[in-house]
Amino acid sequence: MQSKTAISPAVLAEHLERLNFSLPDDALSGLSLYLGQLAKWNKSMNLVGTSSWEDTLENLVADSFHLAIFLRSLPLVANPTSFDLGAGAGLPGIPLRLVWRKGTYTLVEAREKRALFMRTVLASLALERTNVFLGRAEDFFVLSGQADCILSRAFMPWRDLLVFIENALLPKGFAVFLTREPIPESLPAPWRSAAQIEYMVKDVRRYFWALTRERQ
Repeated sequence: MQSKTAISPAVLAEHLERLNFSLPDDALSGLSLYLGQLAKWNKSMNLVGTSSWEDTLENLVADSFHLAIFLRSLPLVANPTSFDLGAGAGLPGIPLRLVWRKGTYTLVEAREKRALFMRTVLASLALERTNVFLGRAEDFFVLSGQADCILSRAFMPWRDLLVFIENALLPKGFAVFLTREPIPESLPAPWRSAAQIEYMVKDVRRYFWALTRERQ
């Protein structure tokens, strides 16, 4: 029996089609559960600023699918270790993991209620090698070792983040950012542009960047 907090997969599939996306059945079911739980928890916790699951899908979850396309284009190792800093309510990370399941993926979040939400949803989704760390990112780095990929939606300004993750990112790893601006022409040494995609969400232009210290 479908959970009362899940969105109908058939209705969800129709909305995704309007956004030019389609998902396999298992990912579609997982996304319907995630959106339903997010709408339920959002009533009391204000996890996201959207007012309906449809708005969440179009304004926030769509980024996850573009990110999946972007990550597949990067020359990552076969089983990358990825850190998602300031994961909040699990966007873009949880929908991303429904369609991009390579390696291990840790959602790092310092706010207890948001971490609890993500853990609750992940327990229902049973996504392999996808974990939540409750605590500060700098404490997580001490325990975790280094990553092949570190993602940031709005954790801190990108220049500050490059300094912050210097010892947490493997020498040939990628720092990935969701922004409203293209990669600047001038980057602080030794960082270089590795890749970028540009896309539109509700007539707003967005970008994913990947920066690396490896010469391309």
